Parts: sequence; structure tokens; C-alpha cells
Amino acid sequence: MTRYNRQDVLRILRITARQLGGWERSGLVEILDNYSFQHLTHLRALRDLTAQRIRASSIRESVAAMRLVSGMANPLQESKALRTGSRIVFRHAGTVVEPISRQLVFDFDGSAQQPVRSVRSMEISQRDRDAYVAGLFAEAVRCEDQKSTRKQAVEIYQRILEVQPNHAPSCINLGTLYYNQHQYAQAEQMYRRATVADPRYALAFFDLGNVLDEMRRLPDAIEAYRRAIALAPDYGDAHYNLALAYERLGEPRRALTHWMSYARLDPVGPWADHARAQAQKALENEHLQIIHRRVAR
Repeated sequence: MTRYNRQDVLRILRITARQLGGWERSGLVEILDNYSFQHLTHLRALRDLTAQRIRASSIRESVAAMRLVSGMANPLQESKALRTGSRIVFRHAGTVVEPISRQLVFDFDGSAQQPVRSVRSMEISQRDRDAYVAGLFAEAVRCEDQKSTRKQAVEIYQRILEVQPNHAPSCINLGTLYYNQHQYAQAEQMYRRATVADPRYALAFFDLGNVLDEMRRLPDAIEAYRRAIALAPDYGDAHYNLALAYERLGEPRRALTHWMSYARLDPVGPWADHARAQAQKALENEHLQIIHRRVAR
């Protein structure tokens, strides 16, 4: 069997060492010293897709999905990868497969650029789907770490929700990305979606309270914080934010209980000091009001 070294590969495919290294770092190709003809086929497909400005992450996601729905060991070698919009489809045995949405479509004229009609959803096991979603979720979390890749994280979370619409952690993380971009309406939508997907998810109600508070919808924020505390009574941050919301609403007596709860749950640090000071102020004010009522009588 003919083998090719790295320099042969760069010369034959007319790619740069930087391109090859990038594919290796992204997990699209193995790091090898010698390559077979099958490896060249794989690399040629990557080269052609990259030339169409398809990101390495999108290629990786589509290849992983195609492995699940088709059983192919290497879809880039065993089928023809084509671009359609911002995604990749695979032509194989007279059909075109869009693996992420698990749709098998007729290839009427051999061109993925033409409209195609859905035939049936590709069936994959729940275990495989969960593994696929878990891989995408881990990738999205990694992308959140760098400002330059946060847009990519948004796209991956959106893709997860296409595959698994009730994936509450993706709803939460996507909502937080929107929140940090001051896109509060979108953040609220995602947090509410998480509360529906998992009504026992205290964090979803807490984050919903935060965005409603930011939008100055204090009664709604208070209700969300109360739901979070009902699910997780020792949720210190929820007590703290609920106390703040009551204070801003002009209800220090209701805030008092939650200031005291926070100071008990998290007794050390500046936030605890602030909670105790607010509780003491509320107690003193309540005491003065009682004395005033007695004097008046």
C-alpha cells in the first residue's frame, strides 16, 4: 500500500501546514507521520468544505451526527459531503441526508443546492442521541470560555435544542449568553423554556428572576425567586436577590426574613455583612414603628 508523508500530503492537496495542523487540533483528522490513500480522500473532502468557508466545528458536528444516523465509520470517505446554507449534508446511495435534523431527503437532480423534500426522520437510539447532545454541550461550554468563540457557543446551543428541544441546561446557558449581551427578551424566553422543560430546576427560576429584575418587572421577579426558594430552600443567592427586590419594592418587612436567611446560609463575606446590616436596619425600623404606635395610642 502506497504511503505518503506530511510533505507529500501538503503538496498533493495544495494545503498549508497550518491548515493541516488546525484540522488536527480540532479533532477532524488524526496526527500521523504517514498517510494512506483513504486519508488523502478524507483530507481532500475537508479541504473542499473549508474552501466553502464552513467552520471546522460545523464539519465535526455534522460528521459525528452522520456516524450516528448512518453507522458509517468515516462519512467523509464513504459519502459525498456538500454544503447547504450554513450546514453540511451527505449524499449517499441516491439520497441526501441532513444528519443533525435526522432527515433523509430525495436528491432529485444530484444537487444539494436545490430544494429537497423530507421523506422520513432517521431513527437513532435515545442513548446515541444523548451521547451526541452531551458532546455538543461540552463543546458549547468550552466555546463560552473565550470571547472570540461565544457566537459559536450560541449556534451550538441552538443546534442542541433542534435535536432535543427540552434540554434545560442548554436553555439556561443560552439564556445567560443572551443576558450578558443585554438581550433580555431572548434571555427571558430561554429561561422560561427551561422552567417548562424541567419544573424542578431551581436555577432556571433564579435566572428568570434575575432577567425580570433587570427589566424592572419586580413583581414577576419576586415570583420567580420565590419559586426558586420553594424548590431549594437553602438557595442563598435567591434569598439575597429576593430581599433586594422587596427592598426596591418598598417592602422591607418582607425583605427581613430573606436577609436573615442569607446571613445564616452564607455567614462570611461582604454580602453577608450587607445582609446583616439590612436586617438590623429593618428590625430597628420595625421597633420604632411599634413604639410610635404605642405613643400615639
